[in-house]
Amino acid sequence: MNSSPHREIITNSAPSPVGPYSQAVLANNWLYCSGQIPLDPNDGKLVGGGDIERETRQVLKNLIAVLNEAGALPSQVIRTTIYLIDLKDFEKVNTLYAEVFNNGISPARACVEVSALPKGARIEIDCIAYIGSS
Repeated sequence: MNSSPHREIITNSAPSPVGPYSQAVLANNWLYCSGQIPLDPNDGKLVGGGDIERETRQVLKNLIAVLNEAGALPSQVIRTTIYLIDLKDFEKVNTLYAEVFNNGISPARACVEVSALPKGARIEIDCIAYIGSS
C-alpha cells in the first residue's frame, strides 16, 4: 500500500516526458504540471514547424490533457509560467492563452524569454492547479 501524500499523473493524451520527470504530480489537493512543449502525443514529434500559433495550440491541448487526467479543469489553474524563445510572439500567445485561461479568475502568471527549449520548441507552459474542495 502506498501511503505517500502524492502520486504521479500519466496520460497517453499528452506526450511522454523527454527526461526523468513526471507529466504531473498530485500532492494533496495541488497539481503540479510539468512544462509542456508542442509535441504530438502520438508520435512525439514537434508540431507547428515554427508557427507560434500552431505550437501554442498544441501546448495548451497537451496541458489540458494532463489537467483532465488528474480531474482538473483550466479554471482550477492558479499559476502558470510561459517560456518563449521570442517575446515578440507574446501577443499571439496571449490571445490563444486567454481562450483557455480567461474563465473566471485568470491564473497568476509569469512569461519569460529563454534562449532555447527542448526539441527546438518556441514555447513551453507549465502550471499549478488546486483541485481540492472550496
